[in-house]
Amino acid sequence: MNNTYQIYLISDSTGETLDRIFTAIKAQFKNIEYKIHTFSFTRTENQISKILSNAKKQPNSIILYSIVDSSLAKYLANISNEKNIPCFGVLGDLILSFSKLLNQKASHEPSGQYALNDEYYKRIEAIQFTMNHDDGNLVKEIKKSDIILLGVSRTSKTPTAIYLANKGFKTSNIPLVNENSIPQILKDKPKISCIVGLSTEPERLVDIRKNRMSSLKENENKSYTDLEKIKKEVSNAKGTFRKYGWPTIDVTRKSVEETAASVIKIYEIYKENV
Repeated sequence: MNNTYQIYLISDSTGETLDRIFTAIKAQFKNIEYKIHTFSFTRTENQISKILSNAKKQPNSIILYSIVDSSLAKYLANISNEKNIPCFGVLGDLILSFSKLLNQKASHEPSGQYALNDEYYKRIEAIQFTMNHDDGNLVKEIKKSDIILLGVSRTSKTPTAIYLANKGFKTSNIPLVNENSIPQILKDKPKISCIVGLSTEPERLVDIRKNRMSSLKENENKSYTDLEKIKKEVSNAKGTFRKYGWPTIDVTRKSVEETAASVIKIYEIYKENV
């Protein structure tokens, strides 16, 4: 018997929202096999009919959809019901509930979240800024940052900064070799921006650095992966963070998304106190 579930993700836009929702759902269920079928920009009954005809042929098919056009969403739900395929909308009830609460009719416009408005351009500007201020670059402009990340090598500074940029935060990141590697302006004015230190367990850092060196086929720099030296490096970094009163996040068991969420919390507190 085939125990693989055929998951059909049907969206009238890019499908990014739906993909994230399903990722959150499947994380709650272990030892289940899935095969994902993604259909973005689905905006006609003909498209839906073809997708459901294929889904009907597959055992254990499940439909998840995010379609804001109410008539099209209803068509999808009805056809799925006729074919006895489990079908779940992830936006419809929420949009209806918010419409009632806000006393305003929803636009039901596909890709509405991707409108080229001020928020969109702010996010693009943040991404450009962050890319230009990666790995200690353009420190003369660092005071323009919303957030500044400090940490020893391989503490996820760059991916965290990029994730924050996608949320609209201009983010600089600076590799912490020692206290002398910190720009003087940050030492003179430790609260000039929301500065956050990233740290991790030395043993975990050894593995990450070894993997990095292996991928680069680099075997010369032994001190970079020496546990005792890394312990001292991490300890000195923590001492520096304490000295300047910068909050610290241990990223050892955190995903980039979790680290970024913690940084944003710190940023919100920082903004309340400046």
